[in-house]
Amino acid sequence: MWNSLTGELTRKNLDSIFLLVGDMEWDIAVPRSTLEALPPVGNRAKVYTWLQHTEDTMKLFGFAQVQERALFLDLLKVSGVGPKLALKCLSGLAPQQFAAALEAGDATLLSKVPGVGLKTAQKMILALKGKLLLDESPVSGGPDAELISSLAEMGFERKAVERVVTAVSAEPEFVDLPPAERERRLFQRALLKLSADN
Repeated sequence: MWNSLTGELTRKNLDSIFLLVGDMEWDIAVPRSTLEALPPVGNRAKVYTWLQHTEDTMKLFGFAQVQERALFLDLLKVSGVGPKLALKCLSGLAPQQFAAALEAGDATLLSKVPGVGLKTAQKMILALKGKLLLDESPVSGGPDAELISSLAEMGFERKAVERVVTAVSAEPEFVDLPPAERERRLFQRALLKLSADN
């Protein structure tokens, strides 16, 4: 649906922001890491979004980085973890620290997050260890980070996406392309390759 919203930051609360986009002001739930990363009230800001739509409610969640949103969406795949708890996870530990704890299998550290007991921490590790694309990865911190996240959010396995994007981007035809054209072609080529591999 919406990938991101950009507008004037009109208010910061403890766990949400108000963002004025055109004539519409959005109430967006955010983790603490996003609150800290966003500029002061009155400035323009961009947040990457995810919409929760149930029978009786609609709630919009926002993140300062695509990697944050990707980790949030990964957490939602864990049985018993809903949007509120996933947001607490990203507020209780810095997203990179949380992801590193998952990869290391550190259930003790994860269980220190309010609302996450040892059993839930172990379920998170079992479901996500080895499937996350961490920020220290050369690709995730580079120019193709958003493209990788977009492909991963389409349902492709993250490690496979990273491998394909790295391989395709190294092909000679992508070297001298303008950035926008390079991203468009790279996305198309990687999507075709990932679809064929599946």
